[in-house]
Amino acid sequence: MIYFLSLSDWRVFKQRSSRNRATMSSLRTVLNDSVIIHPPGFYLIAFETLPYISIYLIFLAFVYVVAVLFNSLVVYVLAFDHRLHTPKYLAVVNLAVVDIIFNTSTIPSMIKAFLFKNNFIQFNLCFVQMFFYYTFGTLESFALAILAYDRLIAICFPLRHNSINTLRSMSHVVGLTWCFALGIIAFSTGIITRLSFCNSVRIHSYFCGCLAVPRLACDDYTLQLYLALCLVFLLLLGPFAFIVLSYMSILVTVFRMKSVDSRVKALTTCVEHFILVAIFYTPLISIFIIELYVQVHPDVRALGNSLAACIPPCINPIVYSLKTKEIKIRVLALVRKTKTGTDKCKSKAQSC
Repeated sequence: MIYFLSLSDWRVFKQRSSRNRATMSSLRTVLNDSVIIHPPGFYLIAFETLPYISIYLIFLAFVYVVAVLFNSLVVYVLAFDHRLHTPKYLAVVNLAVVDIIFNTSTIPSMIKAFLFKNNFIQFNLCFVQMFFYYTFGTLESFALAILAYDRLIAICFPLRHNSINTLRSMSHVVGLTWCFALGIIAFSTGIITRLSFCNSVRIHSYFCGCLAVPRLACDDYTLQLYLALCLVFLLLLGPFAFIVLSYMSILVTVFRMKSVDSRVKALTTCVEHFILVAIFYTPLISIFIIELYVQVHPDVRALGNSLAACIPPCINPIVYSLKTKEIKIRVLALVRKTKTGTDKCKSKAQSC
């Protein structure tokens, strides 16, 4: 049985629990260990000691608008141009869709909480945000691994590329990653909701994180915490390890090529993907290494983590638009077509 308390009732319950630590355990015993106490919501606490945080949040709003516009442009160009309906560009569309939803899961709520000073988030919305953030963070990692898989087949198995990496097989790979991410994150989020929260409603983070929220529980949250840690490492480092192994195989194949031109051409096709991998993983790994050796202030940690999460979805479509010839040609053609249509409308208006 789950009890949703009002904020005033939750405060009374917490005060009584603090006076008598046996309150929670006795309550569970009376109700056959089936009671779960949920507060009405949580307060997000972050960026309190950092100056000019409003400027940073306005910058993130700009990043969000750019990410949505450019990723939507990539999706539009690739979806409506049948000549680009290939396995590689299906993987690119997948990355663009993931980028849009991933940024949407955090940046609007950050602006609402810290720019407009409305940092209360309802209990259910908190876990919805947790689900979307980690699901699409996982899919971002998998999307980069799928692009590495595409390059691996194209360079290491060029004669069998068209038979191995078909549009159908790529659709299956993308679909499996979505099903896996949705399922595993739904399970891990669901078991956190089975905790009772009576210690605090202050989350010291800029979003509802799977490591920050369980620490507010008055139950034993060891299982939830260890599962969250294992999933973070598995779902980020697993695809990263696959990408590293893929590039090692690619380099071995490239250096076996006799022609220098063939080597350069093969490596050139990997440039944009390598940039995306560096943009996504370098900040995350750097922050992790720094936190191992240096005691980082929570506000500084929130700043670094938010930048590491929000910037890549903005840069990814720009890199692909500038570095991929086919997309660049289609985008320029779309811009010229739009400009021509606008000029015709103006000329008609003037003639009337």
